[in-house]
Amino acid sequence: MKKILYVPLDDRPVNLDDVVVQGRTAGIKVITPCADDIRNRLDSQKTTSDSTLTSTFAPTFGNTANIREFILDHAHEADGIIISADMLAYGGLIGSRRLRTDGGGTYPNYDPSTTHLLDVIRLVKERCPSKPVYVMDTIMRLATTTYVEGVFQNAYDESRAFMKQPRKSVSDFNGILESYDLSPDGTPYGETVTFNKEHYYEARRHKFKSNYYILDQLSRAGYIDFLAIGVDDSSTQGVQANEIAFVEEYINEKLGGVNGQNPERAIILPDADGLGHSLLARMANEFLRRGTKTKYSVQYFGPDGSTIINPYEYMSVHENIRFHVGMIGGELVSGSADVEIIAVTDVNQTSGAVSRLESNSADRIPTVVIDFVGGGPANPVVAEALLDSKSAGQILGYSAWNTAGNKIGIALGMAQARHAYLVTETKPSALGKAVNAHGSLLFKRFLKDYYYKALAIKEIRQYSRDRHLYTNIPYADANMLLFNSESDYDHMTGLLRDRMQTYADTLAAKNAFGIGQSQASRNIRQICGSAWSYAEYECASIDYENPDFIWHRAFEITLNPEVELSR
Repeated sequence: MKKILYVPLDDRPVNLDDVVVQGRTAGIKVITPCADDIRNRLDSQKTTSDSTLTSTFAPTFGNTANIREFILDHAHEADGIIISADMLAYGGLIGSRRLRTDGGGTYPNYDPSTTHLLDVIRLVKERCPSKPVYVMDTIMRLATTTYVEGVFQNAYDESRAFMKQPRKSVSDFNGILESYDLSPDGTPYGETVTFNKEHYYEARRHKFKSNYYILDQLSRAGYIDFLAIGVDDSSTQGVQANEIAFVEEYINEKLGGVNGQNPERAIILPDADGLGHSLLARMANEFLRRGTKTKYSVQYFGPDGSTIINPYEYMSVHENIRFHVGMIGGELVSGSADVEIIAVTDVNQTSGAVSRLESNSADRIPTVVIDFVGGGPANPVVAEALLDSKSAGQILGYSAWNTAGNKIGIALGMAQARHAYLVTETKPSALGKAVNAHGSLLFKRFLKDYYYKALAIKEIRQYSRDRHLYTNIPYADANMLLFNSESDYDHMTGLLRDRMQTYADTLAAKNAFGIGQSQASRNIRQICGSAWSYAEYECASIDYENPDFIWHRAFEITLNPEVELSR
């Protein structure tokens, strides 16, 4: 069994739990740091005045020193290494965008403590030159982080709108650092009300210096085999635009890229929470198929992806798919392909998408399904139509979660890792364990993306908001541990667990899984050319106490169902 050392972006399930299970679907053991060392949490304490919340504080970030030691101590155990630069240098995604009073010194010696941490990538590659080292980094998002170190929702709203305003076009590195506040005609923007814009700009300067350090001192020098740069919470214009253009030009000039991308060395695109899935998939393909490029094609059911730009992204859906395919080690083609992507972009074309899935199943064409209709959660019409089809139990990758980039990264990451394993593994016991893992992950995607994010969350949010403790907090569900009473929080936890038990039973009985039916549905067990073997879904369960509000907010929950199939 191959082993991957994996330092996640943070400890939310999409970045940790799901990637670990994804590894199992490809027969890979994922080695992660101690849970306490990658723990991230929003503010955990507060001050109040009667019914007014006056401040929040005491968030939790990852332990960067311990993570550095973890990498050095365990790299020898692994066959490959995947490192989140945000976790390594800042203690996680929210740590990388903390407001600062100092953006660091002059590049490249801008912050010795940060570069000392990042240089562990250099040390590992020098010690283990034959092992692939992949790094994921992020361009700092537009908005501040709500309820971290006292930042309230109104600051999030103002900061995102403020940072979306167009900036003066600047191409040189130092010029970018000094132009964050300049409008296109070179005049400064006005003052902000709910957050300190200078502290925001200092945070942005520090992060962009780290972005450049990773590109210039580590990737260009050959210490990173593949670099994935995700642009988190972006827009077609604003304070990120010069940074994105700078990175794209650097990839062109120094890393052999074309149009800002090099699928062999570095890619930049809109995503953050799908990067772990994508890089694990790329490494699985490297291990199992020695880098042979899987050919993908895409069929749109609705508007073509070249016409769609997600509100939180700067790139069209089609370009995002194309660059994600390159990131996972695949190739997007217009003709015959190894795997087909079904992209649902219009709810009125759902029946056509399901018919395509069923014909692919009959013709033994591996398939990925991505629901772009639902925005953040799954669209109920699309989800129910998929679940009514027995062919849905054979999907290699599926997602409807969050932004378009997140959906693409998760779904394609699932599919690439799984496909690489299906076409190479022959050992029966290993195939049995892997199909159980894939069945569990696919079951989870529907349970979370649809039954939780589209259905149960509404009830929980409404309960939280109806029973908020503070008149100045519009969305109590953003930090229920602080903004609701202890008894209400306990009630919502119980409500979550009750609903997930009910919905898990409902999901198991759907045709996609067919558990309890006279003829259960099947998942793909092995692919040997045109000969496929299958395993039938037998049971699905979830521990009652497993679902939990891991970050104490309704948006994200822990959810780890276990599915077993015949062997």
